[in-house]
Amino acid sequence: MKKSNRYLENRLKEVLTEGKWVTGTNFKEQIFHLDWNDAIKKVENLNTIADLTFHVHYYIAGVTQVLEGGPLTIRDKFSFDAPPIQSAKDWRNLVNKFCSDSEKLISLVGDMTEEELFSNFVDEKYGDYYRNIDVIIEHTYYHLGQILLIKKLIKIRD
Repeated sequence: MKKSNRYLENRLKEVLTEGKWVTGTNFKEQIFHLDWNDAIKKVENLNTIADLTFHVHYYIAGVTQVLEGGPLTIRDKFSFDAPPIQSAKDWRNLVNKFCSDSEKLISLVGDMTEEELFSNFVDEKYGDYYRNIDVIIEHTYYHLGQILLIKKLIKIRD
């Protein structure tokens, strides 16, 4: 498979920051201008948009740390341990961090070689880098779909 990094880089852009191909939108577009009160609005037993944004960002930041040569420190059990969003500033900080870390991840993936992409991600038990990056893409689409539904439910309730 040639140019695997470009393929993953483009898919990350599609779901995180620039795309409209699969869903007609992307994660950044859905959160960037969202009022913080809607971001924290609880709809029945669903996660809030802020919770989902933190959750997706948690994995983006963790994988980015590894791509920058750091250790894998993230753990699934902590992926929803978001600090409370209590103001527009708190929400803006999370959104800005999400966007900047997404851009960093996209850039790092774009710079990877085929050899790096198909080497073990930290430990053999986690598979290769390609698989882990692809999982981030699929995971993000899943939660983007949830955000779209939550936004519709909020609109209906208001």
